[in-house]
Amino acid sequence: MDKRISRFLRKHHVLTLSTVSEQGSWSAHVFYAWMPEHDALVFTTESTTRHGRDMLANPSVSGGIVLETKVVGRIRGVQLKGKTKRLGDQETERPRDQETERPRDQETMRPETGDQRLITYHASRVTYLKRFPYAIAAKLDLWVLEIEYVKMTDNRLGFGTKLEWRRGD
Repeated sequence: MDKRISRFLRKHHVLTLSTVSEQGSWSAHVFYAWMPEHDALVFTTESTTRHGRDMLANPSVSGGIVLETKVVGRIRGVQLKGKTKRLGDQETERPRDQETERPRDQETMRPETGDQRLITYHASRVTYLKRFPYAIAAKLDLWVLEIEYVKMTDNRLGFGTKLEWRRGD
């Protein structure tokens, strides 16, 4: 991924996440943390929310992240699409070691590009808590959005300049 896109994703933390279901389209704002080694965003939301239920039924999502400014020459933002996967929370949804009965980390998402790096619950939780340390006391129902395509507008590079990236390019 272009380092300018990666830097923008790292510096920001609010994603407008858009889902679609039989009930129609829906958007929600979620706090995210950037996982550059996976070209993925990790965020938390309950599976009982409208967008949580939508993602369980249809993991294909789109989203946007924008820098709010009134100065045209500083406008920057990304539009993206990808697939989500629910990782679960600290205790539920995780397999248990048969001997110790403790939750064990698991392979939670294998990128579809043939890349063998796995996105685990533990790595996602560490990434999220580094970004939002105050969330350590909260029940974290984590999700990962593996980005498939992103388009960034960066007017600092010239009015209307677009940078694009596709997984596998």
